[in-house]
Amino acid sequence: MKKILYLSILLLFCNCHELQQVVNNLPTGTTGSTGLSNDYIARGLREALDKGISTQVTKLTQKDGFFKNELVKIILPEELQKVDNTLRKIGLSKMADEGLKVLNRAAEDAVGEATPIFVNAVKGITFADAKNILLGDNNAATQYLNGKTNTALYQKFSPVITKSLGKVGATKIWANIINRYNAVPLTNKVNPDLTDYVTKQALTGVYTMIGVEEKKIRTQLSSRTSDVLRKVFALQDNLK
Repeated sequence: MKKILYLSILLLFCNCHELQQVVNNLPTGTTGSTGLSNDYIARGLREALDKGISTQVTKLTQKDGFFKNELVKIILPEELQKVDNTLRKIGLSKMADEGLKVLNRAAEDAVGEATPIFVNAVKGITFADAKNILLGDNNAATQYLNGKTNTALYQKFSPVITKSLGKVGATKIWANIINRYNAVPLTNKVNPDLTDYVTKQALTGVYTMIGVEEKKIRTQLSSRTSDVLRKVFALQDNLK
């Protein structure tokens, strides 16, 4: 009881820097009177990320999961926007529309196949200082996951994207689009790397949706659906 009172008084008078010092000086191996170890907090953060995959990332795998979600919809890069504009000017709007849609379809298909890759990435991540991440921004764990796994996930995800581009017909459609565009007089020829672009955009979409769920867990008690989530994020509530 004395420890709780002491911490409450500190929270009233400390600024953010001082609060961080208080947290850093809590007993080694546990965080405050809750007795939650760094490993236990890390377990809660991993569970929050897992929940982001199961609750939010799975939405991306449905039809229009990317295409009709403004948070993650894949739009054309600058190089292809001029292709899109040129096609529309010469009466090929339908072809341009289909070109945009199939890029999103490829991402939707690929994320469905690659979900186990993301799950394994979360399982393998280690949090050197879980309590600082717990006290961070509303998507701090997602940002940490991104920083630790993005490069490795790109290597694993890129072949899946290549397969999905072919599966949904995007490779053929875009080959036709590029050929039509390159045949237009006075245009600069293009040869975009669609696999690289869609891979990066799809990964960004995955991290974005994991972050959506992390924010819910941090700010909504109803989203804390396990004892671990309730205990770990209650600690966040008390310390922030």
